[in-house]
Amino acid sequence: MAQDVLVFVESRGGQIKRPSLEALSEGRRVAAALGSHLVALLAGSGIEAKVTQLFPLGPDRILLADDDLLGLYQPEAYASLLAEAVRRIQSGTVLLSATSLGRDLGPRAAAKLDAGLAADCTHVEVTNGELVVKRPVYSGKALATVRFSGSPVFVTLRPNVFPLRSSEETSPEIERLELNFDPARARVRAVRVEESVGAEQDVSEASIVVSGGRAMKGPENFALIRDLAQALGGAMGASRAAVDAGWIDHQYQVGQTGKVVSPNLYIACGISGAIQHLAGMSSSKVIVAINKDPEAPVFKLADYGIVGDLYEILPKLTEEVRKLKGQS
Repeated sequence: MAQDVLVFVESRGGQIKRPSLEALSEGRRVAAALGSHLVALLAGSGIEAKVTQLFPLGPDRILLADDDLLGLYQPEAYASLLAEAVRRIQSGTVLLSATSLGRDLGPRAAAKLDAGLAADCTHVEVTNGELVVKRPVYSGKALATVRFSGSPVFVTLRPNVFPLRSSEETSPEIERLELNFDPARARVRAVRVEESVGAEQDVSEASIVVSGGRAMKGPENFALIRDLAQALGGAMGASRAAVDAGWIDHQYQVGQTGKVVSPNLYIACGISGAIQHLAGMSSSKVIVAINKDPEAPVFKLADYGIVGDLYEILPKLTEEVRKLKGQS
């Protein structure tokens, strides 16, 4: 039997994050291919009641760390916990979702164990008993194939890329994992989380994203983007030009210097298609571009293109979506 596959399951506000469930689903496939067991590490505060949500994804074992100190993301405490879990089960492969938390936690825990890490992976396979992953490089222009030497290995998986597959529901062994970390040793700690008024979906985790660019002309026009995103049940995004102009907050920025997204549907409105922006959304499954310039570079990447005035097109699209959903 090969070394176990360990998947870190992220929670926020007492809720399990969907990208972590995607990672657990992929972990089930990897564990089967390696001939090993699948272990989930569920960490948080007051999270014990959510443990049954993991059962349909087929973990063989669940490590439960429920501690007040884990209520907010404390980098050193979480890294200590994950490293301890890897040591306890002698895991050979550790999977995390490449959320903002996973991107920070993965390297911290890997450094504690002197382990290798491949970040933001979009493909995972097992070849002749060896784990092989692929990740975008050079702003998404190429894919690097990564093989590992030594054990354990850490891999962060890009959200919305790996399908959420239910497995045969299991009744896994649940084992409590105590947090062995002295808060007094922490060099940094989170004291509270302040969410924006009317907080929306995180653009990096949404399955539908509607983004606006320089052609929006001002902050007031992003209401058109928000209306369509809400009608579709998606998230609002923006190009760097719109963010740099001060029209919208940086948390919405999609691109090489913003957030990388891989939604099922990406609608680019008034975005020319600078390479930095394309690097952040080129892995979207379906791309729709709306631009009055028929020569805009974004049309080369788009699956569907609409040449026209977005100020006429967006309200009509929103109206039609709402009609189809019975919202108007």
